[in-house]
Amino acid sequence: MKFRPLHDRVVVRRLNAEEKSSGGIIIPDTAKEKPMEGEVVSVGPGARNEKGEIVPLDLKAGDRILFGKWSGTEVKLDGEELLIMKESDVMGVIEGQAAAKKKAA
Repeated sequence: MKFRPLHDRVVVRRLNAEEKSSGGIIIPDTAKEKPMEGEVVSVGPGARNEKGEIVPLDLKAGDRILFGKWSGTEVKLDGEELLIMKESDVMGVIEGQAAAKKKAA
C-alpha cells in the first residue's frame, strides 16, 4: 500500500533502540524507552501560507531525524508500525558522520 501524507505532515519509521547500555548492560524490552530517532518515509506537499501558496517542507524521504518523545500518532500500515507527525514536531535532521556511522553499525 502506498500512503501519501497531506499538508505539512511526515511519515516516520522509528529506528531501533540500543540493546545495551553504555556500560554493557543488556536492556530488556520492558525497560526500553521508545527511540526518539527515526527515518522519514514520506512527506506531504507542504502547508499553505497566508497568500494561499504552498510552502514546501524542509524534510525529504530518507532523512534521519530527531523528534519529541510523545510526538506523532502511531499507525500500522502493511504490518509496519509508523508515526505520522507534523513537520513542526521534528527537532532536527541528523547529518554527516553521525548518521553514516549509525547506519553502518
